[in-house]
Amino acid sequence: MADMTRLNEDLKVKARMSKAHAKDPLELVQAQFLARGASGIKGAQRRFRIMDDDSNRKLSFEEFTKGLRDVGISLQKDQEIELFRTFDRDGEGTINFDEFLRTVQPKMNDRRRKLVEAAFAKMDKTGDGVITVKDIALCYNAKKHPKFLSGEWSENKVYQEFLTCFEAEGHVDGSVELEEFVSYYAAISCSIDNDAYFDLMMRNSWGSDLIV
Repeated sequence: MADMTRLNEDLKVKARMSKAHAKDPLELVQAQFLARGASGIKGAQRRFRIMDDDSNRKLSFEEFTKGLRDVGISLQKDQEIELFRTFDRDGEGTINFDEFLRTVQPKMNDRRRKLVEAAFAKMDKTGDGVITVKDIALCYNAKKHPKFLSGEWSENKVYQEFLTCFEAEGHVDGSVELEEFVSYYAAISCSIDNDAYFDLMMRNSWGSDLIV
């Protein structure tokens, strides 16, 4: 099982560099989300949902800009307007925040996505679309983790910390759905330029028998 802490720190460094060179509001927002780590976009998702008082899954310009500020994203007024208009294609004055968050989430090519989905399916023994500490413990030997080898963590600590990687900040429930799993690796993926290295990382983490 790979040391996700190191991969996450690599992502934050790359995101901060991207933020400094962002050419448009969407690039800037994506970089600011990812600078919080691989769960940054998932955390933003939760906060936007909390703001959706009438549960219509849409945000007005005021809700949208407040949401950006609440997750630590500061834009100029003209940038906020430009970004909002990018998503408010019908000009009705609202945007679908799920679509917004899916758009700012980094994209993976088909090969990488299939590897991620294969890893999730391998763990999801019950086929219920959710993995837990128990699922991970049935499939993997935590004794290969660097922090177990160094004596810093127990086997259970390895599993618990691994699940925490996929949770939104401030919301840890001990289980991970496919959407969360894909979102995490989509973020990690953007810090890995080489497809062969991504493939190796996934197989080192989840087994050489992943079928894509």
